Amino acid sequence: MLIPQNLISPSLLASDFARLGDEVRRVEAAGADWLHVDVMDGHFVPNLTIGAPVVECLKRVASRPLDVHLMISDPVRYAGDFAKAGAHVLTFHAELAEKPEQQREIIRALRGEGIPVVGIALNPPCAIERVADVLDSVDLVLVMSVHAGFGGQKFMPEVLGKVRWLRERGYAGHVEMDGGISEKTIAACAEAGTNVFVAGSAVFGANDIPATIARMRETARAAQNKVLHAPS
Repeated sequence: MLIPQNLISPSLLASDFARLGDEVRRVEAAGADWLHVDVMDGHFVPNLTIGAPVVECLKRVASRPLDVHLMISDPVRYAGDFAKAGAHVLTFHAELAEKPEQQREIIRALRGEGIPVVGIALNPPCAIERVADVLDSVDLVLVMSVHAGFGGQKFMPEVLGKVRWLRERGYAGHVEMDGGISEKTIAACAEAGTNVFVAGSAVFGANDIPATIARMRETARAAQNKVLHAPS
């Protein structure tokens, strides 16, 4: 199965919010493919970050697609605001909807607002089977390798089985990994079938951001090639 192109999506949560426009330009110049934007409501997760007005401001300075991860309790209510603000990717959490039809209702609402890439996310405790019936309706599955709500957590390798499950069943859309992604963990993610890598402190805390992104990209490519050329 052909896996989509590898994409590096630096998490702006790890950037300097006092100079957010400069930070966007810095990682774009360094080779970022997407810009990951974490939206938290203080309810679905115990933290509070930014909303649609900040996304709108980011859109004014960003040339890369905005990869907006909604960690909020009512994504349908705010989908239109984020669409107007310029979100290219809009991802909601599977935990919000127990039944497939409820998930489909949210997906339809996000598509109805004109969102180009609609995704569904799972926290580490959430079984991958929870999204099995809507894989034909989403463009992206976001596998959380930390618990949603805070940056800087340690990568949880046990979630890699979810990525393998998706690829073994023929899912050909984007599989995104978020949490603890670095030069040390990206290979395992890529080998499992991940193609979108959200990196926060590993990028913004690097001494040489362009070199770091380049090494991460090359490490992911090499890991995927290793799998592709492995004896059957």
